[in-house]
Amino acid sequence: MSKKDKATIHDIANKLGITASTVSRALNNHPRISARTKELVHEAAKEINYKPNSFAVALRNGRSRLIGIIIPTVNRNFFSSIVRGIEEYANQHDYRVVITQSYDNYEKEKQTVNALIDAQVDGIMVSLGKNTTALTHFKKAIERGIPLVFFDRVAEELPVSQVVIDDFQAAFQMTEHLIQQGYRRIAHFNSPMKINIFQERLRGYRQALENYGLKVDPELILYSNLQLEDGRESVASLLNQGIPFDAIFSASDYSIVGALQELKKNGIKVPEAVGLAGFGNEPFTEFTDPPLSTVDQVSIPMGQSVAKMFFDLLESEEKSLPIQKVMLRPKVIFRKSTQKIASNPVAKIAPATPF
Repeated sequence: MSKKDKATIHDIANKLGITASTVSRALNNHPRISARTKELVHEAAKEINYKPNSFAVALRNGRSRLIGIIIPTVNRNFFSSIVRGIEEYANQHDYRVVITQSYDNYEKEKQTVNALIDAQVDGIMVSLGKNTTALTHFKKAIERGIPLVFFDRVAEELPVSQVVIDDFQAAFQMTEHLIQQGYRRIAHFNSPMKINIFQERLRGYRQALENYGLKVDPELILYSNLQLEDGRESVASLLNQGIPFDAIFSASDYSIVGALQELKKNGIKVPEAVGLAGFGNEPFTEFTDPPLSTVDQVSIPMGQSVAKMFFDLLESEEKSLPIQKVMLRPKVIFRKSTQKIASNPVAKIAPATPF
């Protein structure tokens, strides 16, 4: 049946010779409607294949039972897994999700937030785009009373709940691992964007070097968009300038794969000459040659935590619920790309400064 021919309560009313309001009450099990009338209405609805508009019903009840999710891009295993975690939890509560992508574009993100507000979603879950320069669109959602939960890339300035991983500790552990393997000139690939995750990963890298009495050399910290080509170009830049390095820790798996390609192109062996470590545990990191050390961001548990936080907010209604911040512990994965000391994967080198 086409949308134009879709059965309505008026069709049921005409069929039975009763009013549309009586049909509506019967379908909603109103106590003043007799059992016989309810039976006739349900039989007629079945005969003409009447399907209630669940969205309209939900709006009458004050909720759309829709959740808006904004992620930078869906073609990253990390973000798609978070969506999976949210969706699994939401489905258990009879909620559906609307998945949107900002593509790290500020204007696109603003338009998406406004569209979700207009769609009367019951809440918005968001990971900020790299190029987000203002937060007025999120403030609009807050003013409308729409629950907001941020995850991974968060806005510390806004009074909203958030779920993150301990990026600082993960970066510290990975850099420490490289030091324990005997690497001393450790380069770090990061993003120039002032997003919390990149700032924390840089901070962890610096702290590990300082704790082990190693100099933080600005020449070894390279900024880019952290894509595959950026990794190639960053390694080429270090080699062309003659800047010595014996390891690279990247804030992204994509740029570390580019680094691996450029090193191989120049006949530089990994991990013997240069150790490589990324961040994200993208599926391809396990299948490179050699497999890449990385950080698993526990994306499905993060998605579940985000969803739980949202439903806590939703169920609190008018009650005062304090802003929550959940910090999950990531998993640091050591693979062959950083195993310089084959017989002793974790050499016993004490930090110069206790952490």
